[in-house]
Amino acid sequence: MRAASSTAVALALALAAALPVLAATPAAAAPAPCSKPVYLTFDTGHMGVAPLIADVLQRHQVKVTFFLANERTRTDGSSLDDTWAPWWKARAAEGHAFGSHTWDHLVWQADTAAGLRLRPTAGPDNGKTLTLTPAQYCDELRRPAQRFEAMTGQPMLPLFRAPAGRISPALLAAAKACGFTHVGWSPAGFLGDELPSDKYPNDKLLAQALQRIQPGDILLAHLGIWSRQDPWAPAVLEPLITGLQARGLCFATLREHPLYGRAVPPAR
Repeated sequence: MRAASSTAVALALALAAALPVLAATPAAAAPAPCSKPVYLTFDTGHMGVAPLIADVLQRHQVKVTFFLANERTRTDGSSLDDTWAPWWKARAAEGHAFGSHTWDHLVWQADTAAGLRLRPTAGPDNGKTLTLTPAQYCDELRRPAQRFEAMTGQPMLPLFRAPAGRISPALLAAAKACGFTHVGWSPAGFLGDELPSDKYPNDKLLAQALQRIQPGDILLAHLGIWSRQDPWAPAVLEPLITGLQARGLCFATLREHPLYGRAVPPAR
């Protein structure tokens, strides 16, 4: 009897020890709501810093919005070619958001009676002056969206950013007619990665951004700028993220923006 009693006690103690493990594991705490958001955006570029940017964003679980054009890369390809398709697909799977930056990175020059005068900085007409009808401009907006969906299986947001931020009423009307809404950036959100690094060193740009950026600002950077000698992203991106978070700010995509998140899908 004594042996049986000892066995029963041992079983009871073992069961008691196991109860915390057997108990249902509580659901993971939901992330805190983003009450003071900023909207970090990246336009395409030479893509030389794109892998580094993706790594920093992933490690800090920061979601951003990318604006896509088919720009020349450092490997003499283009930012939306088959080489970069897996990179874009991975970013889409991570939950980032995406908009159009026109296919050939068309910079607005003037409105004319014949249409929109534009200068591409990519593609076969790089450096030339073109005049496009509103319908042709819409085609330029749609091409990155179509390519993005082919690469990722996901639709693009009905948003675009005009290269260099150059717009006109006629250009905005043309884009609106095919369902695209323009997104600029906040004055404090101009991060300066396209400025000459001798006059605007990275430490100065970082300090300025950390001091000036406020909740609701849309921030602008690029996936590589040809003219900048001291690249911005390797030195500034991570301390910018952690510094803004230390101020109580958080990051959201334009899907969550109170204005741009309500935009309707573009016509196909």
